[in-house]
Amino acid sequence: MTNHDATLEWPDGRSRTIEVREDETILEAAERNDIGLPFGCRTGACGTCTGRLLEGAADDALAHRRRPRALKDRHLADGYVLLCLASPRADCRIAVGSSVHTELVDNPWK
Repeated sequence: MTNHDATLEWPDGRSRTIEVREDETILEAAERNDIGLPFGCRTGACGTCTGRLLEGAADDALAHRRRPRALKDRHLADGYVLLCLASPRADCRIAVGSSVHTELVDNPWK
């Protein structure tokens, strides 16, 4: 089984590199390492666990277990991934945290 390093980077400057098996998702690996990341449905429908690949192409670095329903094609092209469905195919750096999800949706309460 192949493992890859995923470096998780928060907006406040913190980062943490974890080893992720190809048969587990980034969210599962984070939980295994006692790292709390936002998530909701775990089925790719809500988008709460959205991350953004910081370098490279998402298709080369990550694979979703199934179609991430919460992301539009333009989001995928821009490097957004759902951490509850995404498994690594190469070492990668990912922006994480609730602010990444807010990049995708307008807040009607502003």
